[in-house]
Amino acid sequence: MFGDFRRRARLQAAALRNHGVTVGDRMVIIMPQGIPAMATFVGAMMLGAVPTFLAYPNFKIDPSKYRSGLAGVTANLKAKVVVIDQEFPDEMLGHVSLTEGAELLRAGDCKEAAAERPISLPEIQSDSLALIQHSAGTTGLQKGVALTHAAVLRQLGHLERALEIDATTDRVYSWLPLYHDMGLIACFLLPMVLHIPVVMQSPLDWVMHPETMLQIACEYRCTLAWLPNFAFQFVPRRTPQTRWAQYDLSSVRALINCSEPVRSNSMLEFASAFAASGLKSAALQTSYAMAENVFAVTQSKIAGPCGPASLWADGLTFRSAHQIVPVAQGTPAAVAFTSSGRLLPNHEVRIASDSGSVLDDSHVGEILVKSNCLFDGYYNRPDLTAEAFVEGWYRTGDLGFCREGELYVVGRKKDLLIIGGENIYPQDIEEIVSGHSAIHDGRVVAMGVYNPDLGTEEIVVVAEVERAELLGQTATIEGEIRGQVVAGMGVAIRTILLKPPKWIVKSTAGKAARSATREKLLQEHPELCVEL
Repeated sequence: MFGDFRRRARLQAAALRNHGVTVGDRMVIIMPQGIPAMATFVGAMMLGAVPTFLAYPNFKIDPSKYRSGLAGVTANLKAKVVVIDQEFPDEMLGHVSLTEGAELLRAGDCKEAAAERPISLPEIQSDSLALIQHSAGTTGLQKGVALTHAAVLRQLGHLERALEIDATTDRVYSWLPLYHDMGLIACFLLPMVLHIPVVMQSPLDWVMHPETMLQIACEYRCTLAWLPNFAFQFVPRRTPQTRWAQYDLSSVRALINCSEPVRSNSMLEFASAFAASGLKSAALQTSYAMAENVFAVTQSKIAGPCGPASLWADGLTFRSAHQIVPVAQGTPAAVAFTSSGRLLPNHEVRIASDSGSVLDDSHVGEILVKSNCLFDGYYNRPDLTAEAFVEGWYRTGDLGFCREGELYVVGRKKDLLIIGGENIYPQDIEEIVSGHSAIHDGRVVAMGVYNPDLGTEEIVVVAEVERAELLGQTATIEGEIRGQVVAGMGVAIRTILLKPPKWIVKSTAGKAARSATREKLLQEHPELCVEL
């Protein structure tokens, strides 16, 4: 199996060499998820070239956003070769920026270049670039994360030990896109290097039929999988309850939530739904990961008798002072946090205030990271690289706190809302709104609108309904949502805007794109012509 893949990759390497690809050349791959794309990627690495995956266009990606991101990224990389498949839309070709001497290739089976004759491969230096990652949220900003071979291999070694991987018994399941760090590192490069079988499906197929994840994990006895937080709710809610118990998930030993933040209720919902399917509660695990560190910074303890650590904190103190005061579970107005795990070896984390001072374990601040897996910088963007580092520490832009050796991530710094002097995380509001039966789960964006009369931000929520006909019940739905948010968080929403399905702008990863949705909302609702 792995020998056949290596042969395919060498054939791709031969074909690419025929087109002049050599050591250090950047190469863009825009192909559907599958073996041909993966073999092309590895073939480029064999030549010492620096490949990157970009998202393949599909109906769930906003066309204008995709075109803009594609043009920006390909121009920034100055790629020697851009590889597309035979079905790549012709109308998109004009947005693929080619520098002088660059070539656009339509992928084939490379039989004409694959006479099975051996090719000489260059000696790869450990400190040379291995690949460039473009995370879903940064494609349009042209922030290509440049990673060396040494950094990637060190990360894979850390993961192998932290996850206690056994190549003779483990099997990975994945629907994650290869242009995302979860899909590329955890579900492609890690299994390839360690020779772990992978059962992979198209991200689009999974989104359309999420129950297939259960079918595949059951049929192939998969043991490992990585998922974003929304999937822990999406799967049980899109699988008829009458079929929950028909799948055997007893083989799964680690289902790892890699979102920031991890939502306690999401994990609990999945665990409760599939306990009767043999899913062990300890199988639900967490990790704090980012492309800039190749992948994981932390990992919860796999061999423990239960899942990741959790704690409850006083909600008022958390929101007003960004301070963590532990309270008993179930205390009124308490906030639940789930740990993202403990640091991997040779990793350090610092929690810093806005002024840069180091905070103790009782305070929330920006998470700074230093490790032996950290990226060298954003490709061809020294300005962005300089902004991202302070005295050798990478500024993640995430807010969190440490407690008893565990890292808790609470949200993005740029998303934080200041409402009447309190720190409100939009994800908390979005989770409550998504819980309403009329709202499409995960298709909610909460944002702050500055009210000059009050001198503070007010909350505006835009949400997609499950079916267009529900827009006829707007007043009732809005009233129920307002009551639920007040009951759950003690804050009031100024404006709720209900929209038909597919209204919210999505990133290439299928998540709600905050800034693009914000812009769209302002265009459609000029009455909100205040600072967003």
